[in-house]
Amino acid sequence: MSNELKAKDYKRPSTEMNNFAVFGKKLESFYSNSCIALRRSLFRVLLFHSNPFCFQLFYFLTVSLFGYLALRVTKPRTSTNTSFRPNDYDIFFTSVSATTVSSMSTVEMEVFSNTQLIILTILMLLGGEVFTSMLGLQIAKSKNFPKSLNHKDDNRVDVVVDNSRHHPPDSNNNTSFEQFELRFVNDRSHLENDEKNNIYKSIRILGYVVLGYLLVVHIGGSILVSMYIALVPSARQILQSKGIEIQTFSIFTTVSTFANCGYVPTNENMIVFKKNSGLLLLLLPQLLIGNTLYPSCLRFLIWLLQKITKRAEFSYILKNYKELGYCHLRSSLHSFLLALTVLGFIVAQFILFCVMEWKSEAMDGLSAYEKFVASIFQVTNSRHSGESVVDLSVLSPAILVLFVVMMYLPPYTTFLPTTSDCEEIALANGSRNRNPIKTLVDSLIFSQLSYIAMFVILVCITERDKMKDDPLNFNVLNITIEVISGYGNVGFSTGYSCKRLLKHDSACVDAWYGFAGRWSTQGKFVLILVMIFGRLKQFSMKQGKAWKLS
Repeated sequence: MSNELKAKDYKRPSTEMNNFAVFGKKLESFYSNSCIALRRSLFRVLLFHSNPFCFQLFYFLTVSLFGYLALRVTKPRTSTNTSFRPNDYDIFFTSVSATTVSSMSTVEMEVFSNTQLIILTILMLLGGEVFTSMLGLQIAKSKNFPKSLNHKDDNRVDVVVDNSRHHPPDSNNNTSFEQFELRFVNDRSHLENDEKNNIYKSIRILGYVVLGYLLVVHIGGSILVSMYIALVPSARQILQSKGIEIQTFSIFTTVSTFANCGYVPTNENMIVFKKNSGLLLLLLPQLLIGNTLYPSCLRFLIWLLQKITKRAEFSYILKNYKELGYCHLRSSLHSFLLALTVLGFIVAQFILFCVMEWKSEAMDGLSAYEKFVASIFQVTNSRHSGESVVDLSVLSPAILVLFVVMMYLPPYTTFLPTTSDCEEIALANGSRNRNPIKTLVDSLIFSQLSYIAMFVILVCITERDKMKDDPLNFNVLNITIEVISGYGNVGFSTGYSCKRLLKHDSACVDAWYGFAGRWSTQGKFVLILVMIFGRLKQFSMKQGKAWKLS
């Protein structure tokens, strides 16, 4: 008997220790799961409940900073042909310009090594409008993730309905109001859940379509450009003389063209390829389908996929595009008018450009066919692309003013005399909870033209000494072109020429970079603000009503 008690006493501490260990493991598991849940909750709060403007501003600044660090730690080219080496501020400027797909340059492109060109390619890809919109679709998909139904409520309703079968109706043959109400709530919850499921599935499918759109254009475009350079000796010799790899050039140019950035690995941009009409024709569709014609091409692609696959998600996307909240997806009429507007602008610019520049210095050495292709390529780039086959500084002032207007216009400008689909959604949502104070503030905040005027004034202040000493280069028109080019994220620049100096300077050397490369540090900082503001201008397009003169 005593031995049994001793055995029990001997086993009791061991059991208690085991229980304590199990409790410790549960506590540790609870703590780790709580930390994971807390991190996920914080992430969801920052992602879903933060201001969209602040979120995108944080995104572009973060990508620009990491791009600057990557460019800073990698070494530039050691070729003796490059006469300029970038400092830290110019490297940061280039990183911001690539991330905001502006292609404003303060250094020559051939300064960058092959590794740095790959880094710039990644920055342009991450900053492109189609890629960032795809990230927005992923966030929207997470927001619309369908939740499971409340089974307790369903069971409660079923019990009420089943009990009603055993009780006869009242003397007036009326069914209980509570039963009707419960049935209605239950049906409505199912309808709401079905609608969320449809939106979730449609956003997921739309994300796959946009991803496929990106991959097909980039892979196909890179292959075609690479094949052209490999098959055409004149284009291949240009890259060989500059020490640029064919694959790097093909991928870099395709990403830059589709993102409408305008960067090209050569110092002369596309001027050095102005006689390679085949290469210009290969890049021309990528200029359009990556920006101004993206909504039209996307809707046509979804319509085509719906006809081929017969999937219900594609039909839902075409009919309920507003509910998805994807601003690049428009109605069929709006998409058609957008394509018509883009083509109309190209034709109008092409006619005026040929009339003014067909026999000018900019077209010297080109045949009639080469002039035709170069003219179409140049005027198409005036809408948010920035690649150039001619020297803008030798163009007539009338063409420069025309380009200024084209650079200022938003990419989705149409002849449609109504508000856009996304604006209608915003107005419908805003009319429910309209804050009079916020409406007053939005009206008093400056309009887009007011901001541009202020930026031009700031640059004129920072460069006032150079405007006095070098008025032919530092004139108001050139500064305005540079500022509006940065605002429109285009990249057009008149450049800088030592020949226009009033006093000859033997130390002055012409360089193949933008006019901003000759600005002071303060002027470059203003242009950085302009590029970021231009990349985020969709958040201020409807503001400044009190400043509009019409």
